[in-house]
Amino acid sequence: MSKRPSIKDVAARAGVSMATVSRVLSGDYPVSAQTRERVEKAVRELDYVVNAHARALHGVTAKVVALVVAEVTTPFFARIAAGVEEMASQTHRLCLICTTHADPDRELEVVRLMREQRADAVILAGGVVENDDYRERMRQYAKGLEDAGSCLVLCARPSLGPDFPGITVDYENTGGAHAAVTHLLTAGHRRILMIAGPDRLTTSDHRVTGYRSALAGYGVPFDPALVSHGPWDREGGYRRMRAILDQGTLDFTGIFAGNDGVAAGVLEALREDGKRVPEDFSLVGYDDTPSARDFDPPLTSVLVPQEELGRTAVKLATQRSSGSRREHVMLGTHLVVRKSVRPLH
Repeated sequence: MSKRPSIKDVAARAGVSMATVSRVLSGDYPVSAQTRERVEKAVRELDYVVNAHARALHGVTAKVVALVVAEVTTPFFARIAAGVEEMASQTHRLCLICTTHADPDRELEVVRLMREQRADAVILAGGVVENDDYRERMRQYAKGLEDAGSCLVLCARPSLGPDFPGITVDYENTGGAHAAVTHLLTAGHRRILMIAGPDRLTTSDHRVTGYRSALAGYGVPFDPALVSHGPWDREGGYRRMRAILDQGTLDFTGIFAGNDGVAAGVLEALREDGKRVPEDFSLVGYDDTPSARDFDPPLTSVLVPQEELGRTAVKLATQRSSGSRREHVMLGTHLVVRKSVRPLH
């Protein structure tokens, strides 16, 4: 087996010092165009690959942005990932995507690993089930990343507090839910079923908060029987809607689905039961995924700027400044009205 070429081999081929090769590869130091061209040509000819471990030993931060999500099959995470990848590419960084399957311990382990690998930024996207131990450990990891010249970004999830040693890029989650339910209330609906996400998951809990605040604004008493927690996907929405219809004990005219995937499952169960939207029940979703406009009828939904969340997370994390990178940015949401809600008056 042939020996893998070293930085010394590249330097000899290009006729420069090893320090010059290192400068060209890091891209952080000024090098003449002619010298850079010679080094890059030698790298191509030798098929030289940078030794990441050697770079870490010399304190060089990898040009890597790590995106950590629960999973990548849902449109919400996929569109955030698209935004992260786009901005990472524009800033000449590699984007790594890690999945946790919504396990907080796994998430913390990935953050620890990325800190050891000296990733340029670690972006945690989507909701999480928090407790005091999780918050404290995450603060410690965020501080470790900051001390190493890297950065932890909470994306599409709430901040861990004003003294959190990292960046938060969130969106008006509670406000979006408030707008969705207000739309149903304005149309005359007072008994509004909410097919929510998992209990204690930050994203789901904030949407329930928006649901309750909208009811309170109209003087409608909150009925906990009208809130169903469970899996946040089409199958979860279908099973819970199917069970509610089979029981036949709840009285409601409007339905607020925790996201568009849940809304798709709700719609499937309603059709199986011979019910129509919006003639029999009005339906509103959340996230305004591309499929929302393809519902029959097209689904009214809350638009979340998912790709912009990803782009902003990378942009803020990779901005170099003399001070620490601690910032809290809130992006807006708005209701996209289509044809899935019918006025009762």
